[in-house]
Amino acid sequence: MARINSSLKPFEADAFHNGKFIKVTDADVKGKWAVFFFYPADFTFVCPTELEDLADNYATFQKLGVEIYSVSTDKHFTHKAWHDTSPAISKIKYVMVGDPTGQIARNFDVLIEEAGLADRGTFLIDPEGKIQYIEITAGGVGRSAAELLDKIQAAQYVATHPGEVCPAKWKEGGETLTPSLDLVGKI
Repeated sequence: MARINSSLKPFEADAFHNGKFIKVTDADVKGKWAVFFFYPADFTFVCPTELEDLADNYATFQKLGVEIYSVSTDKHFTHKAWHDTSPAISKIKYVMVGDPTGQIARNFDVLIEEAGLADRGTFLIDPEGKIQYIEITAGGVGRSAAELLDKIQAAQYVATHPGEVCPAKWKEGGETLTPSLDLVGKI
């Protein structure tokens, strides 16, 4: 099961990126921050709203050094067709990974076997290839890029400031906590 601090499992997949078909592997991900953004299927309803939200905020993800990999069990050819026909999806500049065998979705434990589709799952991977954040929602519940960006900034802060933690509702530049005996019972 995919858990916090578990390692990214090996994979190789075809993807659509910036008008071209490319190969993507786990080796491409290691050494940088990455988001794996699973969604059920191309040419659906909630999915394009989420993917467009990511596309609209992609420059901010890039400023944070984060690459986005959207993943569904569709083929990379279908991703291109969707990109070519949907105004929302045509905005996408990040990698759209095809996972028709469900291998990657299985690696993250988000494959709905009987449907052959992925749950709505979001995974933040650190440069060491370890999962630092997981969000899984019901099929009808869309996710927010702004909320994801807050979680990424908190994870990156904690990674670069050992001994500090980010409290609830933390935003970049906000107060952090340094767990110690002095704080016990004072919060």
